[in-house]
Amino acid sequence: MRNELNRASRRHAIVTLSLVATSALSLVAWPYQGHAAQAAVKGKPDNLRARTDWAAYNGGVTGDHYSSLNQITTDNVQRMKEVWRFDAGSDGGVQTNPLVVERALYGYGPTLQVFALDGATGKQLWQFNSGIIGRQPSRGFTYWSDGKESRLFAYIMNFLYALDPATGKPIKAFGENGRLDLRKDLGSDYTQNTVALTTPGVLYNDLLILGFRAPETNPAPHGDIRAYNVRTGKLAWSFHTIPHPGENGYKTWPEGAWKTAGAANNWTGMSVDKPRGIVYVPTGSAVSDFYGANRVGDDLFADTLLALDARTGKMLWHFQGVHHDIWDRDFPSPPALVTVKRAGRLVDGVAQTSKQGFVFVFDRQDGQASVAG
Repeated sequence: MRNELNRASRRHAIVTLSLVATSALSLVAWPYQGHAAQAAVKGKPDNLRARTDWAAYNGGVTGDHYSSLNQITTDNVQRMKEVWRFDAGSDGGVQTNPLVVERALYGYGPTLQVFALDGATGKQLWQFNSGIIGRQPSRGFTYWSDGKESRLFAYIMNFLYALDPATGKPIKAFGENGRLDLRKDLGSDYTQNTVALTTPGVLYNDLLILGFRAPETNPAPHGDIRAYNVRTGKLAWSFHTIPHPGENGYKTWPEGAWKTAGAANNWTGMSVDKPRGIVYVPTGSAVSDFYGANRVGDDLFADTLLALDARTGKMLWHFQGVHHDIWDRDFPSPPALVTVKRAGRLVDGVAQTSKQGFVFVFDRQDGQASVAG
């Protein structure tokens, strides 16, 4: 009965996005001003390093959820008021982290239609409807720009769309008429693969690095980590999380298991150390989540934090949190890039949370355990 009531509530829910601001009207538009405009107001030179946008999922590819904006504080938050509201459309829920680039806000509706709003007024600028009724969550977008052209990558079920951020129209030069079917490039009959792009990929230079959500029981595709060229949509590299014959980790599975095993996919998202050129990828458990008699062994690289060369996909180091997982104890979040003090010196680390409540911290470069102190 409770489930029926919950479904009824969801059917009648009106999904909205709203913006609140302090009672001082000048604060409403402030977060959407460009760097130069904010500097002019302050009477200081333009600081190009200032972070006034929310241009990446969770705030950035470092996994820190950080913004330097400081006008909303614990002292004035109680005075915030709603200044606009946008009805996102049909029934259902929204699990998304909208992006804000300059003055445009990008979001999804409940069935994964994409919209752009004026961040200061809530006025709709455009909407893109793929024709797909999406019921999986899509938690965000990936925004790429080289200063001359820009692309908004949207994730709708198993499709990756490259949209023009100014118009919402697909960029036909990318992939197959502006989109990629991510069921492909997995080394199997793509028509039999079940893939959902629930967490956005990360950027390294002109590469978009992706994971995906996969079933938790057979049949499930291999959870390969893939990088695509942002301009053309061509596959640049692929890392096999279920090793093929001759690859590192192959002997941690039964002979030939790579042909039938599935998942070990990245569903949580990733983090990137751009100066080092390393992408950190936590993987999920292999199928079936709660049965492992057909995959006896440690099952690398399931339940693993991978450090990959972002240029090539070559593995630099790894840490497997659970060997032969039969309790669905995979890593639940993207790692965060941190700096810790160890033996009196500062060390750049990568911190990975776990479902068991542990936080593992490693040296970003070599994967050695780092303990603050």
